[in-house]
Amino acid sequence: MNAIIIREIQKADNVVIAKVIRDVLIEHNVPKVGTAFADPSLDFMFENYSEEKSAYFVVENEGKIIGGAGIAPLENGPKEICELQKMYFLPEARGFGLGAKLMEVCLEKARQFEFKKCYLETMPYMTNAQNLYKKSGFQYLDKPLGNTGHNACPVWMLKEL
Repeated sequence: MNAIIIREIQKADNVVIAKVIRDVLIEHNVPKVGTAFADPSLDFMFENYSEEKSAYFVVENEGKIIGGAGIAPLENGPKEICELQKMYFLPEARGFGLGAKLMEVCLEKARQFEFKKCYLETMPYMTNAQNLYKKSGFQYLDKPLGNTGHNACPVWMLKEL
């Protein structure tokens, strides 16, 4: 992990980041329906995160994309709440603190966009991710916010920005 770069997504990254995300979801046996796996936006990440108050960042190691995460307004939610979206890392990227670094990049962008809170959804067995979210100040919610279409994700968290 010598040449790590965190940068905004480019159109040329669409195919690679979609594969990274799908590979991680398959690795964790995440349902293909009701999760990011089935999102129509997954194959058009650059275009979708070119929308207002949205940004997606990829993590590169020696030119290879090994993870990513983004910020966007919470779908059908209050305007002051954004969502941390599609934060996934290949196995080779885990354990180096990249998740915390990337999350801080995303949360700083959310503050620049003047969001007041950040929401996320995850799976119950993604405990390492939940530990990272808790360390970053996210707290569990009793019910989902907005309408993300990820009805198979039963863990909801929120952070004050």
